[in-house]
Amino acid sequence: MAHVEAVCTSDKKGIVKREQAEVTLKAAWGIEKDAHAGDWHRQVSLLAGESIDTVKEVLPTLKNGAFAENIITRGIDLTTLRIGDRLRIGEKVVLEITQIGKECHNKGCAIKKATGDCIMPREGIFSRVITGGPVRALDGIFQDKL
Repeated sequence: MAHVEAVCTSDKKGIVKREQAEVTLKAAWGIEKDAHAGDWHRQVSLLAGESIDTVKEVLPTLKNGAFAENIITRGIDLTTLRIGDRLRIGEKVVLEITQIGKECHNKGCAIKKATGDCIMPREGIFSRVITGGPVRALDGIFQDKL
């Protein structure tokens, strides 16, 4: 079953996020106390744990949140998602996909400089919060069919 592997936040943009036991998502805002929360289209970022695993083959000490991702997933193919698709996490939270990939800051992050590549620009998924609630590791992830 697809599930949340980790949740991460930071209080400033441009820095790695730190893994948290639980986060609270607010509708039309994002994750409480996260620097990327706000009234815009990239309130919550998702990245597949399987993709992170490939980078860990080169950088085995890589910690969750290193790509500034909010939610690390496991068991769902994020590459099949399209803008407008919705994901339900746990019993209550609903996210709507708003952007796929992004441009790297400053010609590449520290990971790109160390490995020659960064997965976030290609594989990062961004969303806005439709229905808020708590999210923690092992919560199920379900794709809502529209």
